[in-house]
Amino acid sequence: MKTIAVIPARYASTRFPAKLMQDLGGKTVIIRTYEAAINCQLFDDVFVVTDSDLIFNEIIANGGKAIMSIKTHESGSDRIAEAVAHLDVAIVVNIQGDEPFIDAESLSKLIEIFKNDADKKIDLASLMREIKTESEINNPNNVKVVVDQSGFALYFSRAVIPYPRAIDVGVRYFQHIGIYAFRKQALLDFYDLPMQSLEASEKLEQLRYLEFGKKIKMVETSHVGIGIDTIEDLEQARRML
Repeated sequence: MKTIAVIPARYASTRFPAKLMQDLGGKTVIIRTYEAAINCQLFDDVFVVTDSDLIFNEIIANGGKAIMSIKTHESGSDRIAEAVAHLDVAIVVNIQGDEPFIDAESLSKLIEIFKNDADKKIDLASLMREIKTESEINNPNNVKVVVDQSGFALYFSRAVIPYPRAIDVGVRYFQHIGIYAFRKQALLDFYDLPMQSLEASEKLEQLRYLEFGKKIKMVETSHVGIGIDTIEDLEQARRML
């Protein structure tokens, strides 16, 4: 079961332009992320897929593997699907380019999901962590997920789900961590499917999978990564490094 990691890397960023090319301890953020994916030793290969000549050249100059996007894409899934369409792989793991502190244990759990799925009933696997404070639960930037008794995603939302009409009933709240492992076919299917109303409303691409009947297995983790979305995040990452 050939498994690869793909790191979608856009140069433009609304909150922090060119963040992937910022210095992080003598190397750019994207190189730190690429090397972390290599060093966790979980993948048969690792690629960066980008729309930027700067990022493409940065990876190649440092001995890495990069793929240039042909089309303009609105989502990471679209970008990755185009990149892997002609690659001979079974499982594709999406690693965010702005999260250089990869948790190998969590990634290993995602890959294991597919190794144990002999009937190929699972299309995607992703991560979630429990959140408990009111500020975390109410924050629309924290995407929440609810799951069924088997751990499959029922819905993702920026709103509070489930709504706490009754309290003290044992509800746990989970934040979705945007790291995915896909069957290649699920990615290719996504690429050909149109955006529907739920995805358009919430601006969450994972809802397209649910709207078209794909099964997303959620894996609980306690790991909290550092996503570099602001200059303050970059300074925190430098201190952590």
